[in-house]
Amino acid sequence: MKKNKKILNELIQRTKSELEKAKNNYDSSRNLATDQEFKSESKWDTRSIEAGYLAGAQGIRVDELEKDLNLLEEVDLNLAQNDVVGIGSLVELEYNNQSRTYFLAPVGGGTLVNIDGHGILVISIFSPLGDQALGLKVNESFVVEIKSEEREYIIRKIE
Repeated sequence: MKKNKKILNELIQRTKSELEKAKNNYDSSRNLATDQEFKSESKWDTRSIEAGYLAGAQGIRVDELEKDLNLLEEVDLNLAQNDVVGIGSLVELEYNNQSRTYFLAPVGGGTLVNIDGHGILVISIFSPLGDQALGLKVNESFVVEIKSEEREYIIRKIE
């Protein structure tokens, strides 16, 4: 199995796991907010109101994770080209004479995935690094401003 597919599968599994946990947390909070024993005993008792707020925030997180999962499941690695950086590309970038490998995904930026003993950082196509690399070819370069410093990256390899 290609590294790209392994990385994508790992991201999908992690997102599914996180989504399951978020759904369980949402259900627990929602049940607390409506539990008769958790009902306010005075005007200063805000437990059920706070549980309701927590359930609302956790419901939003569930929605976000469902959208992330859909985006990951829609990635078609068959469309990924080895000569141009795109969604699903495994890219080796050089900066300051050091090379690192990144996987470009629609979501999941910042996730570190260990594939075949190699750590690969997932970068979102919406991040400055991912956005600037999209559409480029091997040996092309781009500049990204990070912490008020301009860094020039060179694309060394695309898989």
